[in-house]
Formats: sequence, structure tokens, C-alpha cells
Amino acid sequence: MLRRYSWHSVIGIVLLLLLLAALACTGGDGGGSGDATTPSGGAAAPSGESRLEKVRDRGSLVCAGNNANPGFGFLQDGNNVGFDVDLCRAVAAAVLGNPDAIEFRPVTAPEMGVTIQSGEVDLMARTITVTSTREAQWGNFAQTMFYDGQGFMVHQDTGLASALELAGASVCVTQGTTTELNLQDFSNKNNLDIRAETFEKFDVAAEAYRNRQCDAFTTDHSGLYAYRSGFDDADDHIILPEAISEEPLAPVVPHGDEQWYDIVKAVMAILIYAEAHGITSQNVPDALTGDPAVDRIFGLQGSFGQSDMGLKDTVAQDVIRGVGNYGEIYDRYLAPLGMPREGGRNALWSAAPCADCPKGGQLYASPFR
Repeated sequence: MLRRYSWHSVIGIVLLLLLLAALACTGGDGGGSGDATTPSGGAAAPSGESRLEKVRDRGSLVCAGNNANPGFGFLQDGNNVGFDVDLCRAVAAAVLGNPDAIEFRPVTAPEMGVTIQSGEVDLMARTITVTSTREAQWGNFAQTMFYDGQGFMVHQDTGLASALELAGASVCVTQGTTTELNLQDFSNKNNLDIRAETFEKFDVAAEAYRNRQCDAFTTDHSGLYAYRSGFDDADDHIILPEAISEEPLAPVVPHGDEQWYDIVKAVMAILIYAEAHGITSQNVPDALTGDPAVDRIFGLQGSFGQSDMGLKDTVAQDVIRGVGNYGEIYDRYLAPLGMPREGGRNALWSAAPCADCPKGGQLYASPFR
């Protein structure tokens, strides 16, 4: 007896046969296995070496920075030294076991963005202000390592005592920086009609001010103190009291490698927490101390995720022996410029466990757990 099928049944059978044929062509798993570059989750599979592997294969850390900013990055006896340079050296100590395994790349302010975006350097530490646009476009920033604010320096004989007295003045400023943008905002907000005289390099802008090509010079307060420290006539230059911006400064790494980003953040935290627990380059522990926090940080007991980052458990020992803690680096390069930490934002947080270190500031990092 012939069985009758409705048109709906016939269409259903045809669709089923087509589906079975399609599954047979793809190996039967429905996962698109014919596309070897796309895993079943739909995301492109990672390819090539990680940043950590590249650094170790190369045997050196490529670090971009400044070589003309006293205190932060400058040349001394032909060597690149400074607060920012030591942040790079700390990372080299962590991943290579040698703080001096660095290829230093001096970059100007207008070159900063394209340099880190290109991925040609592993790390940039150059008194870089963290901004939302830079985080979106440039790379990943570590936690703030120096809290700053933009100000002005003027010749004492101008008689100026406030930045609000700069109406109609010409101001030397480094081109392509947040400093230039802040200057324009400050002028517009206060109807000062300030004329910006821009220069590609910080030291050129400062020298133009010294030669009276401009009425004033503007940069972060740290930069003003740093550059004035090199003047033969330092007492003839006044740093005005106002801070016209917030300038959190931090190292930055290229986008695209979360493990490398985690490593750099951890190294910065090691510098901060070592000082907070009273550990210096001279007393790095290599045996249990009885302080669980210290023992965990220095790889003596427990872990804070070192193996997940591809680092050895005792990485903090290498870092602090290599460059010292945050306070040692600060005292080495920034304290001589006349920038005390006590009572300032770059002191450790008020509840830091150390007994005799500067406290009451904002310097803090994620806990080591």
C-alpha cells in the first residue's frame, strides 16, 4: 500500500538529507574544522612567541625613555640613568636576572605613541601621563609610579607670583604632550590668551625659556624641579605654586600580551611593597622571616602567581637586589632635586606596615596574594 506524504513532510525530508550531506563534508562535528586558523570558539588562535619569550630569546629588554630629563631619564658618564630607567632595569632583573640587560631607546614626546603602538619596544617609561585615550590607543599602563601635576616656572625678575598672572604671556612647552593640551585648557578657562611656543624636545623648550624666548616654561612640577636643579642661577627662577592638572605617571607596554602586562605590573608592585615591608637591596631575605607577607613576596613560602606569569618564585629577590626598593630609587634620583616625599602624594599609603618610611601618600599597588 502506497504511503502518502504531505508537501510539508517531503520538504522536511529534503532538508534533513541536505543537513546530513553538509555534516559529512565537514567531518561530522559541525565545528568548521576545515578552517585551521579558527578554533571552535570562533576566536583567532594565538600565533608566534609571547613577549616574555621574545625578550628571553633576545637576551635583553628593549626600553624606550628619555635621556634629557634630570632625575627621571638622563645621561651620566655616557650611561642612561634615572628613576624611569630603573623601572626598566627592575623588569630586566625580573625576566632576565640582570638589571643591566637593557637596550635603551631614547624617544621624543611626539614619538611616544607610535613607538609603543608599533610593538618595537617591550616597555616605555618616560614620565608618561596615563590618560583614557592613551590607554585605548597606545597600550596597557601599569599602576601609577609617580603622582605629578603641571606647573609653571618664571624668571624671578618678572615679579610674577601666580599662574593666573600669565595673561598674554608666551610659554615654552613640549610639543605633542598632555602638557600642551593642559596649557591651552588653562588659558581658555581663565581667559589668559597665553601663547604657546612649542618645541619637539623637553630640553630644547627649557633652554628656550632660559634664553628668554618665552616668558614662562611649563611642564610637570617634577620636571620643573629637575631642570632647575641644573641651572647655575637656580635661585633666579621661581616655580609658581599652582598645579593646573593631574598627572599620574606610569610605564606602558604594547597591547596584545596580557602575560607581559601582568609581569610589568607585578614588578612595579614589588618595588612598592618591598619598601613598605622594610626590605632594601641590603637585606633581601633568602630564608623564612616569619612574616607571611614578606615570605610570600620573596618566594620563600606560598605564591602570588609567579608561575602563571612565567617567573621564578624568587623573582622579587632578583628585582630588589638589582635596583633596590621604590624608596631607594626615589632617594637616588629624585630627592636630590628638592622633591621630598614626606607629606606628599608619592609617600606610601597611610597604613603601610613600615615603621620609618614616608607615609600618608597615594603610593599603593594590588596586594600580593
